[in-house]
Amino acid sequence: MLVNGLPSDSISIQDRGFHYGDGVFRTLLVREGFPQSWPRHYLKLQQDCAALRLNCPTSESLLSDIASLSSISPNGVIKIIVTRGIGQRGYPMGATQASTVVSISPIPVFEEYHYTSGIQLYRCRLKLGHQAKLAGIKHLNRLENVLAATECVEAGFSEGVLEDEEGYLISGTRSNLFVIRGRTLYTPDLSQCGVAGVQRERVMGWAKAHRVESKVAPMHFEEMLHADEIFMVNSVFGLWPVAQVGSYTRSEHPTSWKIQEWLNNENN
Repeated sequence: MLVNGLPSDSISIQDRGFHYGDGVFRTLLVREGFPQSWPRHYLKLQQDCAALRLNCPTSESLLSDIASLSSISPNGVIKIIVTRGIGQRGYPMGATQASTVVSISPIPVFEEYHYTSGIQLYRCRLKLGHQAKLAGIKHLNRLENVLAATECVEAGFSEGVLEDEEGYLISGTRSNLFVIRGRTLYTPDLSQCGVAGVQRERVMGWAKAHRVESKVAPMHFEEMLHADEIFMVNSVFGLWPVAQVGSYTRSEHPTSWKIQEWLNNENN
């Protein structure tokens, strides 16, 4: 782990990331020392930092940190955290020097059926609150996801689907959601809450490249159950088709498998 470019496993107790979750993060794979979809991840990091008025580290400094870590572990999960740094007590922004933490962890190993026959998707009881100023941003305040993921695991599921306080679908606990109906690809509107992930962006890129209509649209849980296919994506596990959720059941996922194969090509 590197903290502000130096080997360390700690930050100051006065850091605003610790006190208030005042920061952002990104998670991505590194394979054979190469950070996957780096330009997309860095652009998202820049956008999220700008939204919170954080000083974003340069791409060069982050790539240098990733290279240092991957020289020891060439394959892994990279996590980048940028906080506002050490500041005055209280909520108003007062720090002047951002803190950057870059770490690497082993790539999780998932059962093969997650990718082939698909997963059972849990409907979380927790509902996401609205905050348009934070919508789409991968900020450090992730307690809703922590509680929802714990609920999901305790129920014996690999992933769960989250709705907002008005009953609209938003995402998985750690992934973005897609629904296929006919020749149209749908993904939930994230203008009020949720995280707009890099893989979500890449799937929409697949749709454009293959002349498939894609729509960002509000949808309810019951509408999703009439889909031809459902799948979940994130930058660590890639794409998981959904085999069962509520009354929806599928054993074949032809379009999901095509997109899964396309996403596995880092050049796309």
